[in-house]
Amino acid sequence: MSGQPASTATLRAHITSFTFHGDSSPALEGVDLIAAPGSLTVVLGGSGSGKSTLGRLLAAWLAGGRDGKLTGTLHVDVGGSTNDGGPLTFAGGDGDPRIDPAAWAEHVGYVPQDPAAMLSGVRSTVAEELAFGLENLGVARADMMRIVTDTALRTGLTGLLERDPATLSGGELRRLAVGCAVVTDPAVLVLDEPLASLDTAGAQTITELIAALLARGTAVVVLSQQADGLARAAAQWLVLNEGAPTAAGPPARLLAGGSLAGSGVILPGPSGPPPVRTVPPAVAASTALPAPAAPALELDGVSFGFDARKSGGRLLLENVDLNVRPGEILAVTGPNGAGKSTLLRLCNGLLRPAQGEVRVAGESIAGVPTGIVAARLGLLFQHPHHQLFERTVQREVLFGLERLYGKQAQAKAGEALESVGLERSLDVHPHELSGSGRRLLALATVLAREPAVLALDEPTVALDAHGLDRLAAAIARATDRNAAVVMVTHDLAFARAHAHRTVELRNGRLVGS
Repeated sequence: MSGQPASTATLRAHITSFTFHGDSSPALEGVDLIAAPGSLTVVLGGSGSGKSTLGRLLAAWLAGGRDGKLTGTLHVDVGGSTNDGGPLTFAGGDGDPRIDPAAWAEHVGYVPQDPAAMLSGVRSTVAEELAFGLENLGVARADMMRIVTDTALRTGLTGLLERDPATLSGGELRRLAVGCAVVTDPAVLVLDEPLASLDTAGAQTITELIAALLARGTAVVVLSQQADGLARAAAQWLVLNEGAPTAAGPPARLLAGGSLAGSGVILPGPSGPPPVRTVPPAVAASTALPAPAAPALELDGVSFGFDARKSGGRLLLENVDLNVRPGEILAVTGPNGAGKSTLLRLCNGLLRPAQGEVRVAGESIAGVPTGIVAARLGLLFQHPHHQLFERTVQREVLFGLERLYGKQAQAKAGEALESVGLERSLDVHPHELSGSGRRLLALATVLAREPAVLALDEPTVALDAHGLDRLAAAIARATDRNAAVVMVTHDLAFARAHAHRTVELRNGRLVGS
């Protein structure tokens, strides 16, 4: 799109406090935010700081009364209109105003931290998903097709329009979520971790899209735990810790003044990105390759395609060979949609190769039930909600452990939870944890079983600086017991800091050392 948006708006929030029903302490307290037309405001904070809660309030995905007790004001000032109803004032009582989410969404677009939550789930193609919001607004079909085509171009989705959203990679899914938010041309856009899971090209596409929206007068609010290049382009930062502001002001002043110390925010290095990881030397992985040994994981001539058995079916992976030794950390990189997650699913038997063989600890997994393979190769899924299903954190990690360890199951679960910093959250429901907490809990379910191979799919996504340190320490401890680690990641800084080798998956083949 060119020119100005359909309307401009200023989003103002004064949140005296917001407390979820059943909680004794507020999730947010004393937060003030103004997002003016054409401005980029970045809210920084570590895991559990309240960023996502703030984003959901700004977007009316959380509501006072229905979801918790809200005191303060929210206001979307549309084009300086004097008849927009004025600020909505909340006192935490039954007489508080009720926000119409549909009317609010006409002005405020939102992409949550979990991009899948943005999608309707009832559309069979990317194009239909992009068109969903336009259909709800009654946009004429010809205009709808034009807008969908334009939005796909701006978000790098042109070649994916006929794909089923359920088959998209994590990065492709995030770009689709962003597309669904901008397709209706909102005057305000709230983005929670918009660059997570994206490859270099995808991150550049979304960064350029945000720059174009700002130039058109859109007010953009980014919620992030990384002080990356996108964050440093903002005029104003707001730093949260445990639900309350700890600093606010221009990025240069806050970086120079040490306002982010201890916050969990991932800081840039002295010359900019990639960010610096601070890992205690005692738990940092050795950069030396382990001594030659029989491979813990082998892929021998593996080929796979979701329609490979059909006439003319396309291969996603072709004649892939891979050996990973005990005690070795291998990073697998590559563009979004290259098949990296598919590669890990082939390793643990969730998918079976069209040709070739996968061997774990020297034994072929052909015909072996996935549940049996999982005892030897533990898979951390890219999306934690695919892995978490129990009622409490403790039950999640204990699931199936008694069959492996008997009376030692409780101790094994406790050790795994302590290693990821969740030992005090035993009775918490997994979905009440932060995004970082859910990923670390999913990691703990894998660590507790002490498999011979750890297969980690985008393990750094949603982790703040503290979470990254815990992840690095957990990987180092696994290699200390001679486990092999295969890590699919777009976080090249983490890969360079902790992997013995890095290979790239591109055009169906692995290349690299």
